[in-house]
Amino acid sequence: MPTVIFSSLGAARSRFWLLALIAITPLPLRAQGTVSGQVTFFEPASSARHDVANAVVYLEPASRPSRYDRPSGQPAAMSIIMRDHEFIPHVQIVRAGGSVDFPNQDPFSHNVFSNTSLGAFDLGLYRRGATRASTFSRVGVYAIYCNIHSSMVSFVVAVPTKAFAHVGADGRFSMPDVPAGKYVLHVWHERTPEVMESLDVPPTGVRALSVSLDTRGFPATAHLNKFGQPYPPVRADRY
Repeated sequence: MPTVIFSSLGAARSRFWLLALIAITPLPLRAQGTVSGQVTFFEPASSARHDVANAVVYLEPASRPSRYDRPSGQPAAMSIIMRDHEFIPHVQIVRAGGSVDFPNQDPFSHNVFSNTSLGAFDLGLYRRGATRASTFSRVGVYAIYCNIHSSMVSFVVAVPTKAFAHVGADGRFSMPDVPAGKYVLHVWHERTPEVMESLDVPPTGVRALSVSLDTRGFPATAHLNKFGQPYPPVRADRY
């Protein structure tokens, strides 16, 4: 009988250590490759703006997000600086759930806001040296404006994975370490409808992708202030 009891305890200990080993052993990662390519504009040469560098490319899993796609820890905070009546950079990318700081480096006040349905916000009026921030919880594009200066426009693109890239001035982009799988490729630019295409990424990655954006139908319209009204032609106050 003592021998039987000892054997049962030994088996229990063995099962315990086996389960512990399984728990701490990381799951094997899927093979990862690079997804790269070229974005070009289809527009008349006479009206070309040469702003392809404002385009954003990212991948969205075609099925339920995997462990790779879920953010680990707190998403990093990004920044858009206000300087010389401009938002810098014009386009910023942030992981969904992350935040963007808006430091004011101008010698006058700004009022950063967005009226997007994804998550409207209003940071209020603040002066030089101050910084306020907003969190971008949902995936999508947020148009950002200043309620004081109508010429100030920027965009925050909140993405679902770490597979994203700013397009270079030459139209090229590259997203390294993309796990093999099925994705939806998103290509966004402020002057075109967003392009979405299904993409199978093999273990070796995908290179030489080609995406053309048609900017000919871009409507150049003025945006409204945070109250949904046109900006006054001249401000009576000083900012």
